[in-house]
Amino acid sequence: MAASAAAVMEELRGSFREGRTRPAEWRTAQLRALVRMIEEKEDDISDALHADLAKPRMEAYLHEISLAKGACMFALKGLKNWMKPDKVPSAITTFPSTAQIVPEPLGVVLVISAWNYPFLLSIEPVIGAIAAGNAVVLKPSEIAPATSSLFAKLLPEYVDSSCIKVVEGGVTETGALLGQRWDKIFYTGNGNVARVVLAAAAKHLTPVALELGGKCPVIVDSNVDLHVAAKRIAVGKWGCNNGQACIAPDYIITTKAFVTELVPTLLL
Repeated sequence: MAASAAAVMEELRGSFREGRTRPAEWRTAQLRALVRMIEEKEDDISDALHADLAKPRMEAYLHEISLAKGACMFALKGLKNWMKPDKVPSAITTFPSTAQIVPEPLGVVLVISAWNYPFLLSIEPVIGAIAAGNAVVLKPSEIAPATSSLFAKLLPEYVDSSCIKVVEGGVTETGALLGQRWDKIFYTGNGNVARVVLAAAAKHLTPVALELGGKCPVIVDSNVDLHVAAKRIAVGKWGCNNGQACIAPDYIITTKAFVTELVPTLLL
């Protein structure tokens, strides 16, 4: 597996060094291809999300498919400005020089995504990596196998496979990928795996972006409208993705006196 991961890295590194991912035309073409994929394969994406999570078609569209398309459109709209050099003041000691900050791609990026929103949380960081002019490897979550397999099938049909690849698998495959020298790693998941990711990245001083789970309390004041508060808490907890969302409430902070009123209302 390590040899396979090294081969993937070698190909992508070569494509990046050749400058394939740098031109605005290439970035635009890949983003438009992703929009086309989302539009043409909406039913397949919905089916995969239902197979993995029993997610209803409407919820799949509202919370994943439409947001993924929106992220593509946002990147397409902003790409020209994002790529422009930013003029900044220069010191008097360097007069008559001028100074500017020039956006540069990092290189080859690894995206390790989560299972609870397996389409959106996979494609959004890939969109960002492409827009920034990077080559990218997507490692979808093995806990959402239908969506993972769909990515492995669809992405090579729509985007430049010499610069954008999907690697499926579990712990072994992820470990092999983390053994490579990346220019950035984007990980969505839990803190335990994040420590493994950080340890691997530290060997090469690779920058890492971590989107991790955490606690999400609800603070309920005793002066609130009891029924409105209970309804909003219930909808926030179970109204989206069956509670498997990073912002779903997981505990309540309130006054002792109000507990006896709030808890029965939540159970109605």
